[in-house]
Amino acid sequence: MSNLLQSKRFVLRQSLIGKDTNVEVSFKNGKSVTYSHDKAFEIMKPALEAMNCWEKYKSYTATNNVPKAIRETEAIIASSETEVETTTDEVVETEVAETELETATPEVAF
Repeated sequence: MSNLLQSKRFVLRQSLIGKDTNVEVSFKNGKSVTYSHDKAFEIMKPALEAMNCWEKYKSYTATNNVPKAIRETEAIIASSETEVETTTDEVVETEVAETELETATPEVAF
């Protein structure tokens, strides 16, 4: 049975490799994705090994979406997008009666 890690960002960590972990991410835009950490790591391994963040921190994160390299691959277990309710504002035109403008002479200070 796999472990489930809940997160607010896509994450790959060296400490999770080989632990059969699935990660469920809920992004700020309402999109939710569940992915296999090990499968995502295998797909991204060549790119990760070239990144400074992986070399220094043994971790990679993405805040707004899953990386393009693993979208539409076997690493993605489930993907959903919360529907955002949209409303349409009705524009109503109204006539404004013209009024006479008083002309005022500005006072000038000398």
